[in-house]
Amino acid sequence: MADWNFQQSPVRFFDGFYIRSHKLSVEAAKNARELLLKEYRGVLSTHSKAMPGFPFGSVVPYCLDEQGRPLILISRIAQHTHNLQKDPKCSLFVGERGAEDVQAVGRLTYLAEAEKLEDAAAIEVAAERYYRYFPDSQNYHKAHDFDFWVLKPVRHRYIGGFGAIHWVDQLTLANPFAGKAEVSMVEHMNADHAKAIAHYVELAGLPKTEPAQLAGIDTEGMHLRIGQALYWLPFQAPCNTPTQVREALVFLAHAEHWPKNEVAGA
Repeated sequence: MADWNFQQSPVRFFDGFYIRSHKLSVEAAKNARELLLKEYRGVLSTHSKAMPGFPFGSVVPYCLDEQGRPLILISRIAQHTHNLQKDPKCSLFVGERGAEDVQAVGRLTYLAEAEKLEDAAAIEVAAERYYRYFPDSQNYHKAHDFDFWVLKPVRHRYIGGFGAIHWVDQLTLANPFAGKAEVSMVEHMNADHAKAIAHYVELAGLPKTEPAQLAGIDTEGMHLRIGQALYWLPFQAPCNTPTQVREALVFLAHAEHWPKNEVAGA
């Protein structure tokens, strides 16, 4: 009889099941996080204040904060803002765009509790980060009573295609470079290495309609802004120090093709 027979070897059966389940969970969390990293927009669903019991969906742009959580900038007069003020429980739906079959590609429902940023220092940090991704937002933030909110994670439902369905608890990943280190790297690349950035665009097959600007760096990749569009380009391997980031950027500057060919944009 087969060695994996449950009655013959229950311990080995459960050990093997745990290992496979753990690997699937880790892979699902990685894929879900990459989807959250690279989409930059989603549908924010809140509990309707005007129509109790009904969900209310709104399209919102976002970037990730230093803790890897979605950061949004919304108007005080918007319906979803009034909804969040009454009940902060919400979800952000993020899906891969441009697919012919939407059920065959990844999508993520990010369950969260929304929190408005009140502390002046926290708002300043959020604004500096958000403006790098969405520079046009500076105008309406200051002139039209917009506020920053962070979506604090509760749980996540990730679907990677037909049958690949997972609840993911540990999804967000803190950015060790957030703050001065990231700003320094971004400013240095934009000021002194435009040719390298243009080479990244060439390698990744991104649009060349406007010069690309580096918008952000995290452990797993870099974020480029080309006009109004944003693109996340993964590193060949995770980077945990500025030195590793530099090595990854130098490697890509001399590469002839993009590692893994995983590029997506907004």
